[in-house]
Amino acid sequence: MWETIGQTVAEVRARISAAARRAGREPDQVTLIAVTKVFPAGAIRAAYNAGIRHFGENYVQEFERKLPELGELPGARFHLIGHLQSNKARRAAQIFDVVQTVDSVRLARRLDEAAAALKPGARLPVMIEVKLSPEETKSGVPPEELGTLVAFVRGCAHLELTGLMTMPPFSDDPEQSRPYFRRLRELAAAYELPQLSMGMSQDFEVAVEEGATHVRIGTALFGPREAA
Repeated sequence: MWETIGQTVAEVRARISAAARRAGREPDQVTLIAVTKVFPAGAIRAAYNAGIRHFGENYVQEFERKLPELGELPGARFHLIGHLQSNKARRAAQIFDVVQTVDSVRLARRLDEAAAALKPGARLPVMIEVKLSPEETKSGVPPEELGTLVAFVRGCAHLELTGLMTMPPFSDDPEQSRPYFRRLRELAAAYELPQLSMGMSQDFEVAVEEGATHVRIGTALFGPREAA
């Protein structure tokens, strides 16, 4: 079913490389995250066999259902990239290697407590999701409240704040996303945060040009979700 995944991975990597070089960056500065929301465990294994090592999932429960089918995938890292309710923080800390969607002090506190109990001596890598779009459906902390949340997360003994993530309004024109990506880059620089998770199938090349270190790609790798 996933016979073409090697080809699509190569095509996406080539596009990332071209965008990076246009911006005077090295392609290896960009991590490709395969977004496997809705797709089965078999798609994850196929992408892994094609060289992908980073995977993004939107829902704790959905990823829980896939876990028993995945088997051993040495070196794979799983990112939670969807909105996380604080009552699911403990389970998220158990099954994900990175949580990209911290958007409140309450959630950060819950994740810190969960990480302390589950992984003594270790720190859970997290990103803060920033809401740069006025859309009500978008999650994230408003830019004017970002400083408070950054300070709180940096004070959590069991969390490692690595960067920021955002999701601009959907548009068929990737240039419409550029101002949002640029703003996120500026915010990350202001708080001296090295990682930027931004860009999806329709606009990842613009994101790379604007400094993305992580791009989250689903459709361009696996095809439309309706066909999954």
